[in-house]
Amino acid sequence: MTVPTPNPAAPSGPLPPRIGFLTVPLMINLIYSAITLLFLPFAGPTLTDTTTEMVQQMGIPDLTVTPAQIQAALWISFVLTMVQILWVYYTRRAVLEGRNWGRVSSIVIGVFSLLVPPIFTVLGIVMLIGAFDKQVVAYTRR
Repeated sequence: MTVPTPNPAAPSGPLPPRIGFLTVPLMINLIYSAITLLFLPFAGPTLTDTTTEMVQQMGIPDLTVTPAQIQAALWISFVLTMVQILWVYYTRRAVLEGRNWGRVSSIVIGVFSLLVPPIFTVLGIVMLIGAFDKQVVAYTRR
C-alpha cells in the first residue's frame, strides 16, 4: 500500500468565506447556459416568425431571410453557447483550485454579466465583490 502524495497544485488552507460569491454565480451561469443550449434547436420557427415580422415593420419589401441564414445563425449561437459553457466551467474549477487566472476570468465574466439585466447584473455585482475580497485574492495567488 502506498501513501498518497499531496497535490502541489492544491491551495493550502480552507476555502475563504466569500469564495461562494464567485462559485455560485458561475454555477448559475453554467446552468442557465446549459438550459439555453437545450432549447436552441427549437428556436428556428420563432426566429423565422420574428425576422419576417421585423422585415414587414421596417417596410423593406425586398429583404428576405432564407432558412439557410436562420440555420447559420442557430449554429453560430450553438457554438458560442458551447464556448461560454466551457469557459464558465473551467473558470469555476480554477477558482476552486485557487488559480489566479480563474479569479481574473471570473472578473471578466462578472463585467460581461453586468450587461444582461436584471438577474445577471446582480450576479455580476456579487461576482465582482467576491473577486476583490482580500481572502479570495490571497487564496488565488497561484
